[in-house]
Amino acid sequence: MTIRGTITQDVRMAADVLQDGGIIGLPTETVYGLAAIAENESSVMRVFATKGRPTNHPLIVHLGTDIDIDEWGVFSKEAKALAKAFWPGPLTLLVRRTRRVPDWVTGGRDTVAIRVPSHPVAQQLLNIVGTGVVAPSANKFGKVSPTTAQHVIDDLGVEVDIVLDGGPCEVGLESTIVECVDNDITILRPGAISADDVQSVVAGVSVVASGDSRAPGMLASHYSPSAEVRLFETIDLARKEIEALEKTGLRSSLLHFDNLNAYAEHLYSSLRLADNTGVDVVCAVLPTSAGLGAAIRDRLIKAAHR
Repeated sequence: MTIRGTITQDVRMAADVLQDGGIIGLPTETVYGLAAIAENESSVMRVFATKGRPTNHPLIVHLGTDIDIDEWGVFSKEAKALAKAFWPGPLTLLVRRTRRVPDWVTGGRDTVAIRVPSHPVAQQLLNIVGTGVVAPSANKFGKVSPTTAQHVIDDLGVEVDIVLDGGPCEVGLESTIVECVDNDITILRPGAISADDVQSVVAGVSVVASGDSRAPGMLASHYSPSAEVRLFETIDLARKEIEALEKTGLRSSLLHFDNLNAYAEHLYSSLRLADNTGVDVVCAVLPTSAGLGAAIRDRLIKAAHR
């Protein structure tokens, strides 16, 4: 018997909860997901309700390495090439769905987002379960994503059955989403797999930063803390703003990392810390737009959108 809202390292227990129709916090290399068996409609509906997420927003299906991806999606040669290059890993492919994928996963669309995560704990669980698992970020819709098991409990408490603890997320940002439909290769959400990485495998790649929600994370406002986020191109400009804010009595903090990997890994925990310590304004320094910096900029811009 499990107690709701508890943290465990027991993968078998977490798999049993999923197979019994429950929802769990699932560690991945990107962020923690709120997981349910994809083919269990009531469980998936509970994920939507727990997050406060609109049911027409599509979910990503997570698969284990032992599962045949062709049972879930129709993969073009470009999609197959990207899967071979980057799976398991922080890449999601949006492809035509098969008959196995239910409408409640895709929001009624004829496409499905699929990912094979590289986190060893996630892989162990997914291969035990032996089927597709949806796992949007384990937080309230539009808010800051969780990168530790405790973050999930802080956000969802007893609304989640258990949280499987796999340690802090190594990447810290949601997966790159690449649409591979009708011979078009489009990056819908930047992540640790950069545009250059994608272009090194397939040609003719385009980028769409926002738009209709045919994939997760495309809304203009997302990943938002309670604190206001203000963006600056240089650290000097951010520090000047902090000095000005101090004179008004507002509490502020500086968000900046020289190392892009560290910036990505600690971005969400830094935003959460600002909220937990009563910061009014986060002054964030935008990194370079190259490589991983593009994904960090994307999350910061959406966090700052009001």
